[in-house]
Amino acid sequence: MFALLGRHTLNFFHQLGEFNLLIYKTFISFFKKPFPAKSLFQQMVRIGWDSLPVIIFTALATGAILALQTGYALMTRIKGTETYVGGIVALILTRELGPVLCAIMVAGRAGSGITAEIGTMKVTEQLDALTTLSANPIHYLVVPRVLAGIIMLPILTLITDIVGILGGMFVAINEIGLNQANYVNMTLRFLTMADVYNGLIKSVVFGIIITTIASYEGFKTMGGAEGVGRATTRSVVTICMAILFFDYIVTSVLTTGI
Repeated sequence: MFALLGRHTLNFFHQLGEFNLLIYKTFISFFKKPFPAKSLFQQMVRIGWDSLPVIIFTALATGAILALQTGYALMTRIKGTETYVGGIVALILTRELGPVLCAIMVAGRAGSGITAEIGTMKVTEQLDALTTLSANPIHYLVVPRVLAGIIMLPILTLITDIVGILGGMFVAINEIGLNQANYVNMTLRFLTMADVYNGLIKSVVFGIIITTIASYEGFKTMGGAEGVGRATTRSVVTICMAILFFDYIVTSVLTTGI
């Protein structure tokens, strides 16, 4: 039992060290030439534009459910407080659910694709070919994906916030009986730019998490097509767990300064 525990502990710290080394090499490669501008644009399209349909659907559903649940809960427990639905929905979306749900959707949509693509290159020895041609795989593959994640996640998060608030407004007007002016006024009354900035800071962190973990799992892929499938599954699960863990860390730092 102790030998098994020791092997798993050593393996965990070994992988953690490799992952930290990948992050270090990636950020060092930001300043190397030539800059992969074409690849960056392609990854921005894949991570951002291609993820828009699922992001919009998720935001609409989340905003609508939040408004419905909050509105009826306030109506049945404290009469007259349902007018605060707009502000509550806006705060929850911008500070927490917007960046987290957006990141999880992108992890499933784009993170899995990154792992599968790099993993396929690994098992077909394309990464070895890049090294043989004196092309740095990290500079060529990881840097544009990380930069695209840093750029596109805040944009997708803003879209999630806006669409979610609009979805909540539609439900608040048609199901709860609020008027549009009341919903908008309460949203503007409760929401501040600091709330929006908190969500955007989280989204930048999540963008780095998604792209680096997905790339790392791709580089560690072994075992042919079956190995690519295992690596993709492991990548998405690890990314989602890391998002929730770092969500608490970033929230703690932003709210309490600890």
